[in-house]
This record gives sequence, structure tokens and C-alpha cells, in this order.
Amino acid sequence: MDLKDWINTIPVVTRHWFLGTLIVPLLGRLGLVSAQWMYLDWDLIVNKFHFWRPITALIFYPVTPQTGFHWLMMLYFLYNYSKNLESDTFSGRPADYLYCLLINWFVCVGLCLAFGVYFMLEPMVISVLYVWCMINKDTIVSFWFGMRFPARYLPWVLCIFNMVLRNGGLNELIGIVSGHAYYFFALQYPLEHGGIQLIQTPAFLYQLLPNNEGGVHSMNGPEFARGANARRGHAWGQGVQLGGQ
Repeated sequence: MDLKDWINTIPVVTRHWFLGTLIVPLLGRLGLVSAQWMYLDWDLIVNKFHFWRPITALIFYPVTPQTGFHWLMMLYFLYNYSKNLESDTFSGRPADYLYCLLINWFVCVGLCLAFGVYFMLEPMVISVLYVWCMINKDTIVSFWFGMRFPARYLPWVLCIFNMVLRNGGLNELIGIVSGHAYYFFALQYPLEHGGIQLIQTPAFLYQLLPNNEGGVHSMNGPEFARGANARRGHAWGQGVQLGGQ
């Protein structure tokens, strides 16, 4: 399989996000793109009309010898968890998955502006990871040093891990809150609490990204997704080893 064939195996929404997150930071590392035009800043958005910054802050990451490994880890998480989420829960429904990302992104922008976070790649990736982990909450995943635990704990393990090693944790918390906002209103509230479907994908997104033949054409929560995938013969909830050799 050559590079083009491998890229085409990635679902369409994840493919464009992954390629943007791969190419733009590399251009920045080579000095072809300036970070000064990429980061999120309230004053520049409101007073200077830099309306592109919430988008560029999503795909740009300042790659340096100190941050390069963490950027690669974010690419790994993005590729695995976004691809799995789009291929399984949102199989055949790229418009619904794009709307999921847009909701996460909207919440993430507000929280990042409020807490002074300049680049959104990490919290957005964690938000997608959180949604996957909550849908697959009982799937056993592996972490470094051979630790194994249910997927629902993974976002919190990553948060503590970064607090200890990088004096961080804020990006992970923003991602968890953003992911939970979507998970609760789109999945948990209608399924577990008998509420109405509060999140409906706009029609224009279906025109932009039509449903594929054979996909699941409704979002009625994780139980529906599990049942539909089981009927199609998918192996639901494969664990992903993180940071292993």
C-alpha cells in the first residue's frame, strides 16, 4: 500500500483534520508559517478581526525539540480515536461526525479563550478521545508500563500523567469538558434520561457530506451504535495500546 492508498483509507473528516494537523505544524517548524498568525487571542479576534484564529489554532502546534514528541503523541491519538469514532459510531454518517467535532470545537474555543490557552489541538484531540472512551467505557485499554484499565478512566489518566510530567493538565480538562458536553446532550441525555434529541445535524451538512450506503443513519446513543455495529459484524471497541513499544 503506497502513501496515497493509506491516506484514502482514513475516513474523510478525520483525514482532512489529520493532514492539516500534520502539514501545518511542519510548515511552521520549517519557518514557512508563522505562529504569530495562528494562535488563539480574544483581543486579536475582536479588535483586529482575525476571525481565522479559532481555526488555525485547531490545526497548528508549535513544534520544537521540546514539544515534538508531544505533538507526535497528539497525532497518534487523533489518528486512532478520531478514525475509530468516525468508522464505528458514525459509520456512513460523515456529516454527523463533522457536527460532533464542530460542537466540541465551539465549546473548546470558549474555554480556551476563558483560560488563556493559545493552541487547541490537544484539548480537541482529548475531547474526541473522551467521546470514544465514554461510548466504549468498559473496553480495556493499555497504557505505558503495562497498565490496563477500562477506557472510561483513560482521559483522567492522561490528565494526571501530564500534570506530573509536564506540569499541565488544563488542556486535558478542557478537552474532557468539551467532549462531555457533546456526549451528554447527544447521547447520554436522550438514551439514559429519556430526554429529547437536543443535537440535530443541520441539513446543509448532509448536502456537503451525504450519508454513505450501508451506514447507520441515526444517532440514538451508544447502545444503538453497538447493536447496529454488531449486526454488521464489526468488532466493537477494540482496545488501543498507548505509548507501548
